[in-house]
Amino acid sequence: MVSLADRVTVPSHVLVRFLDKESVLLNIETERYFGLDETGTRMWQLVTVAPSVDAAYVQLLDEYDVDAELLRSNLTELLTRLVENGLLHVTSSHVGTSSTV
Repeated sequence: MVSLADRVTVPSHVLVRFLDKESVLLNIETERYFGLDETGTRMWQLVTVAPSVDAAYVQLLDEYDVDAELLRSNLTELLTRLVENGLLHVTSSHVGTSSTV
């Protein structure tokens, strides 16, 4: 599971294409792809440039009128699925450890 203290990056084997306010993520190693709606795309955009998932979470709370716990749950669920499918790389909040799936 992805922690809010973690940082995520996009692996070099992932292609991202934005279509209007949506996006498609393709893992060219596994040929798996995901389509993200407008909200998922915004989550992707923020977490991939933020210093931590928590920083992206705070920004999303500012942008959307949503229950904080629901947002936290949806964000961590999305990120966990993307990591499991090799579409994101997580650098753990624990010093010196990282995981990639």
